[in-house]
Amino acid sequence: MITPHAQGSVLLVRAHPGARRDAIEGERAGALRVSVRAAPDRGRANEAIAELLADRLDLAGSRVSLLAGPTSRDKRFLIEGLAPDDVRARLAPHLPETKAT
Repeated sequence: MITPHAQGSVLLVRAHPGARRDAIEGERAGALRVSVRAAPDRGRANEAIAELLADRLDLAGSRVSLLAGPTSRDKRFLIEGLAPDDVRARLAPHLPETKAT
């Protein structure tokens, strides 16, 4: 889900635009599932995802940028200045708890 990059980390995201609320829904199939209310029109959903990630990671918006997947549900975001372990630690409080069976 998170890999190292020369400038920080790359975060794999599975986007769900047009949702009822903006939220990080958890991890699925090796990607962070992110829902945003913005429609997938003219990059609005991509911008909303970047803003949500920056907020949850407590970073300036300029430090989160889309690397790949502008028209795909599967995206890669660059998180500048944070190592993968730091990204995991900052995202952990925003992930839903998994239910034990």
